[in-house]
Amino acid sequence: MLNDKTIVLGVSGSIAAYKAAYLASRLTQEGARVDVIMTEAATRLVTPLTFRSLTDRPVVTSMWQASEHGMGHITLADSAQVVVVAPATANVIARLAAGIADDMLTATVLATRAPVIIAPAMHANMFTNPVTRDNLARLRGRGFNIVGPEHGRLASGDSGKGRLVEIEQIIDAIKEALKRSADLSGKRIVVTAGGTQEPIDPARHIGNRSSGRMGFALAEAARDRGAEVTLITAPTQLPEPDNIEIIRVRTASEMKEAVTKAVKKAGALIMAAAVADYRPKSPAQSKVKKQSPELTLELVRTPDILSEVKGGFIKVGFAAESEDLVANARKKLAQKGLDLIVANDITEPESGFGADSNKVTIIDKQGNLESLPLMSKREVAERVLDRVAGMGGNPP
Repeated sequence: MLNDKTIVLGVSGSIAAYKAAYLASRLTQEGARVDVIMTEAATRLVTPLTFRSLTDRPVVTSMWQASEHGMGHITLADSAQVVVVAPATANVIARLAAGIADDMLTATVLATRAPVIIAPAMHANMFTNPVTRDNLARLRGRGFNIVGPEHGRLASGDSGKGRLVEIEQIIDAIKEALKRSADLSGKRIVVTAGGTQEPIDPARHIGNRSSGRMGFALAEAARDRGAEVTLITAPTQLPEPDNIEIIRVRTASEMKEAVTKAVKKAGALIMAAAVADYRPKSPAQSKVKKQSPELTLELVRTPDILSEVKGGFIKVGFAAESEDLVANARKKLAQKGLDLIVANDITEPESGFGADSNKVTIIDKQGNLESLPLMSKREVAERVLDRVAGMGGNPP
């Protein structure tokens, strides 16, 4: 799997830098082209000549030196099929989380569209510090794969969680990233996001608390895995993702119309949007004034998009539940003829609407159930797409 693949290996100034030499050697032995970037601190622990001898390729230690070899950060970022930072210090993690590109390593990581694997290595106290944990959570939420650290003896002589994971685990993560990066290539996927808004009058609407983050994470992850993605989104405050077709809608009816058109050429529909179940029967044409102590609205059902949109594509739904999670999700799966349903308990404080993380249970039409721990919405998106990729999802 690694033969003829281009891997950029970033080495930062942890004492575990010596292990990166073994990683570079192993990757090279398996046929990969390994371009090594070393921070200035890393060069004080292991010489660049070590990596050059192991990879038979130039080793980049600065912006200026990279330019001399025609290996600027954009060149490296574009050529990489996977970028690995191993070991990654708390300093490098903090700069990446803040979007700071002040050296060759951080500039390359921030410029690449390839999967990025971060393997932290630091003292246990630094790893458990809330600042570091928050920085890692930010990177996870942006699609970075964090591998480790593990518990063990540290350079200080202490024991704790901060030790670089075994090289085999990093290699496995690289192979998994390579497999994922192309497993949806050539596939068309339609994703819906956000909460629809059903107008009461020109100033007010019936809505919900959906932020759109889950749907956007799915769209971005599918794009990064090679799919052609159409994102149909209700109003959100999220920035528009690159290289994705965006269709903006407001109401459930508008979303149904957009989905019906988009799925004609799609292999999969992932309905992550929180679609309002009811709408005002007769929205007011002008703003309703506050006059009487009570206001009565007559509500009617909105379209059931998942049930009504037909085709030979994979159908994935979401179920936001406050009770009887699995039973209600199974019922929805059967009623709407879904291939897969992703259920989450909206009463969980760190899961669901408005949160950056999600704790979900995935159920397929064969009845198989997989309960995932709390993880970032990007990580949830990857797990859902693993299942979609396994089903095929080719355009009809």
